[in-house]
Amino acid sequence: MLKSWERLGDIVIFATMMVISVTLLLARNEPMVRGLRAAALELSGGVESTFAVGGRFLNALSENERLRQENINLSGELARARGALLENGRLRAMLGYADSLGSRRVAARIVYKDITRERNTFTIDKGSLDGVATDMAVVEPRGVVGRVTLVSPRYSQVMTYQNTDFFLPVRIHPHLGDGILRWSGDRRDLLEVDHVMKTAPVDSGQLVVTSGYSSIFPPGIPIGTVESHESPPGQPSWRIFVRPLASLGDVEHVFVLTDRPDPERIQARDPRR
Repeated sequence: MLKSWERLGDIVIFATMMVISVTLLLARNEPMVRGLRAAALELSGGVESTFAVGGRFLNALSENERLRQENINLSGELARARGALLENGRLRAMLGYADSLGSRRVAARIVYKDITRERNTFTIDKGSLDGVATDMAVVEPRGVVGRVTLVSPRYSQVMTYQNTDFFLPVRIHPHLGDGILRWSGDRRDLLEVDHVMKTAPVDSGQLVVTSGYSSIFPPGIPIGTVESHESPPGQPSWRIFVRPLASLGDVEHVFVLTDRPDPERIQARDPRR
């Protein structure tokens, strides 16, 4: 036990003398102290620089993620603002158009579209409780959309003009050539008008409107403009291609014209309307 304390005492004395020696050495040799301090500064500076670069990289990643999320939020807000602006414009057009309609009407919103087939239809959020019935005209500010074919208390189905079962008596302005509008099922951007006699001067850009001979549609509602026409061999009438004004892809709100024609006229009408 005594020997252990003696060895420990020797170690303590040696360590104390070493500390005193280093202290005296450093205290008397300022250039050495400055060198050691410079070396320590160089070492600590490199370490701190490495950690600083790493910190800046992590901060940059965090800032980049924040900016990306902020950009997504701003893009969403911009899209909503543009959508609201377009919606506001459409509703303003609807209000102005409603004032110009001479017949009674019900405003409706399209809640479902099936426009990928030969018999394209819409579903609107108005039904028999709102005064909607079958065989009522459906229009929007740009022109004809279709007619009501099926009604429930709160919803109705609309046969659009882009339907192979849709036929409509029309007139071509300004020369008042009468014909029947239909969709052949070929091109989705064009309708066709038949039975306009070749004596009628037809040209591109002329306006096509409802003629008033329909038991559903009142006269003068726009449908489209003449895109082109051709003369089928052996036929006395033109084959006229019409570009519709109301694009089914972006129609969202419509009017249902609720005025009903004379029941006797409905019974005696052409089944093609």
